[in-house]
This record gives sequence, structure tokens and C-alpha cells, in this order.
Amino acid sequence: MFPIEAKPGLRVMVSEFAENPAEAIEKGLALIEMAVPTVDSLGPRDVLIAVRSAQVGWVDLLMTSGQYQHMPPLPYTPGLEYAGVVLWCGKEVSQREFSVGGEVYVDGLLAGPRSLGAYQSWGGFASYAVAPAEAVHPLPGGFGFDEGCTLLGSYETAYHCLVTCGKLQAGESVLINGASGSTGLAAVQIAKLLGATVIATGRSDAKLAVVKEQGADHVISIRGEAGDPGVRRFREEVKALTGGLGVDVVYDGVGGDISLESLRCLQFGGRFLIVGWAATPFVAKGKGQRGAPNANLLPTNLIMMKGLSVLGCPTILSTLHNPALRAPRLAQIMKWVDAGQIRPYISHRFPLTEYKAALRAKWRGEVIGSCVLHP
Repeated sequence: MFPIEAKPGLRVMVSEFAENPAEAIEKGLALIEMAVPTVDSLGPRDVLIAVRSAQVGWVDLLMTSGQYQHMPPLPYTPGLEYAGVVLWCGKEVSQREFSVGGEVYVDGLLAGPRSLGAYQSWGGFASYAVAPAEAVHPLPGGFGFDEGCTLLGSYETAYHCLVTCGKLQAGESVLINGASGSTGLAAVQIAKLLGATVIATGRSDAKLAVVKEQGADHVISIRGEAGDPGVRRFREEVKALTGGLGVDVVYDGVGGDISLESLRCLQFGGRFLIVGWAATPFVAKGKGQRGAPNANLLPTNLIMMKGLSVLGCPTILSTLHNPALRAPRLAQIMKWVDAGQIRPYISHRFPLTEYKAALRAKWRGEVIGSCVLHP
């Protein structure tokens, strides 16, 4: 019946939200047996996929404690983005879209825990997943499963922030914080394709070496003195690299102490892009409680006196409010993919049985670019 042998497998399950992701890794997640889904229970536009690779993302971690803005109904399987082999298609799925046995990747906005509707329980940390045909796409030429499952989320975020919000232009300069992360490395690649000068920050010299290899023009370590967990001052280095002016744009996916120093690095009239706050993940309460008791703060006096534009850049929420944003974004990203100009970087790979080790590596900041699980 299926193009490959289909036998019972495994899936990771979240049955209740933990106080924080670290607690969820140790106590809140379970690896359980999984039967092959029966096709008579699926719909005419459904696609059954044998998962071969799933990205381990920052959002996956925050979801386990309900500290992300979207909370899928419990229980659910994590894994926003995944890729694999098509085992079965509903009767209304055209062979021109893709065929049984085809290698595909799945759009995490239309299927999986971050989607809306009927497919939120079907994440990629599993041997099998079900997605609507609209969410399933053939792997690009030259891409393996690992690259396929790490493509859309990272590059769509970087594009939305730099292009749609930041209006980054050729000849401008951009400071990218958290440049060794999945969206950070994507931002480095896209900023270079746009013709900008890229200054990338990070705490690890080894990671920054990879960021340089991936296209950054300059890298700056923000690590403080031994024993100091804070961020050292680096404004003068940025100004020296920009002829004394400062950068045109800051891409900040880190938040916390680095945000203040990055605001100082902007020239008058610059744009500060808020992409995330990875350094301060406990802004919201744990266990899915709403509210932000630990909200980040920015200096309004500095913002005013430098004439800065501070822009919140929530890719998913912006797209939900204005779906027209997505088609041109995807078209440009796939144009770059087809031309061989962008390719995800993956530093860590784990079998599904080692999902806790994979999540720990992501949580501890050991990953460069992306981390993937292989069911």
C-alpha cells in the first residue's frame, strides 16, 4: 500500500505545559509509541508523511511552557517544521502537486503546532505526520530533508524583518545580534544578497567564525570579562567600522542588555528591528499563563534624541493580519533557493530517541544555525 515499509514508530508528546522549557525537557515531554495513521480516518486533501527530519526551534521550546504567544491545544507533538516522504494522498490531491513517494517539506504556518485549525497536534517530532495538501511542497533541487525542514521559518523571519519592516537597501549597514542562530544566519545571508554591509555579534569566537564563513563582513564578540555575564561596550568598534556614523539598521533577536548598546550603535534616524528576546525568555509567566511580568524596557530618551524608528517585527502575526505579505516573500526566497544563493546551515543532528539532548543543545545555545531530529 505504501511506497516504503510503514511500521509503528514513535512520537514526542506534550501533555501539559511546564513552568519553563528547561523543566519541560526534563519532566514535561514523553516519547511514546505511535501507530501508523489509518488512511480511512483522513480527509480527501490530507497527506500522510513519513517524517525524515524535523527542526528543533526556539519556538518549540517556548511552546512547551506556554510562553509563546500561540498555544496549541493539549496534547500535541512539537516540531513546527519537518520534511519527509509522502506515504499517501487523499483523493482530491492532484498528482501535479506531488506524488506518493515524493520528498517534501511542510509549511509550518499551515500545519503543525503553530498553525491554526485541525492540524496543530501533528508536529514533526514523530515518525509520521498529517498535513493538508496546501502545506506540502516538493523539496527544492539540491536540498536534503535537513535543509527542507529548516528553510521557511528562518528565512521568512529574516526577510520580513529586514525587507518588509526594515527597508534595508544596498549600500546600507546592518548590525545583526544573535547572528549564529537560525534566523540570525538567515539574516546574514539575506542582508548580503540585498547588498548591505553586515556586522554580526555573538559571544562565541567559534560561532562567529562560522558566521564570517556564512557571509558576514565583520564579527564582534560581545562577551564580557571572565565571570561577567553582561554585555561589554562595543559601540566604538561599530562606529569605527562605519566611518564614525553608526549603522543604518539593527536586527535584534536577542533583547536584554544588548539592546541598549545596539541603540547606541545606530546613526541618527536609524531603524531598530525587534525580532525577538532570546536572552530574556521568561518575559511571560510559565505554564501558559498570560501577562508579561518581566517585560523588557527600552530607553525612550535615547530613542528620541537619536530620532530612531523602533519597529516590532512579528512575522507570523503580521502575516495573519495581512496575508498578502506572504506571496512575494516566498517568491523571492524560493528564487534565491533555486539560484543556489541561500542554504540553511545545520550544526547538530540527533535521532528522535535523543530528543531531550537536542532540546538541551538548543536551550543552552550550543547550536549554530539549526538543529534537527531524525525520526
